Amino acid sequence: MLCEPFLTSRSESGWDIPLLAWRAEAPLLAVGSAPLGGGIGVRRWVLNATVPMSYDRDDPAAHLAELAHGLDLDGPGVGLLTGVDVTEVVRRTDSGVRVWATVGLGTPVWAAAEPAAAAPDRAAAAPGPAPSAASEPARPAQHVGTVNIVVYVPARLGDAALVNAVATATEAKAQAIWELGLPATGTPTDAVTVLCPADGDPAPYGGPRSAWGAPLARAVHAAVRSGGAGTVVPWSDRRAG
Repeated sequence: MLCEPFLTSRSESGWDIPLLAWRAEAPLLAVGSAPLGGGIGVRRWVLNATVPMSYDRDDPAAHLAELAHGLDLDGPGVGLLTGVDVTEVVRRTDSGVRVWATVGLGTPVWAAAEPAAAAPDRAAAAPGPAPSAASEPARPAQHVGTVNIVVYVPARLGDAALVNAVATATEAKAQAIWELGLPATGTPTDAVTVLCPADGDPAPYGGPRSAWGAPLARAVHAAVRSGGAGTVVPWSDRRAG
């Protein structure tokens, strides 16, 4: 079981910067794209850490490991970074599937963009909406990017189902972003982590019409749509007043 996260902070560069941490009651099987603990493997904790928009470390995995050590999070875990204030995490539950999302949509891009537009520092140059949505008004761009999604499924998923669950979560995120009026599939720095019990008879499927993929998709969609509905101010901008 992945319990509700606890909110804390760390002192860094003279600032008290918030972070969220989840401790698992027992080791969980996880899959994801996080800079620390990505891939597939057994994990014991998850960390989602706010960073200033000026963040320039080129060793995010090492940084996250340092933060985890400071919280006495032992063993292998998952670490994510975001410019969003993690106190604004959005929680949704559907049929036992639990989702937590921090949603920053300041650098919306199409996944399949032209090379120049695909670079993070050129994110605002992403191509316009698809012809079928030309009449959809795009919301004004926000300053902060990154959508971090943490999912807990209460049943063992097979390896293929875990990978499929990541795809399902990503599709649900993209649907929510589209419904919010942004011509985009995500931001260049989004990450998703799906966790489930390490033991049990593995469910073979994780697609959006599967037993566990369907509630996963609904919960992710609801969390991202809710989190992206308002203007998200980067934590460092808010601190500066």
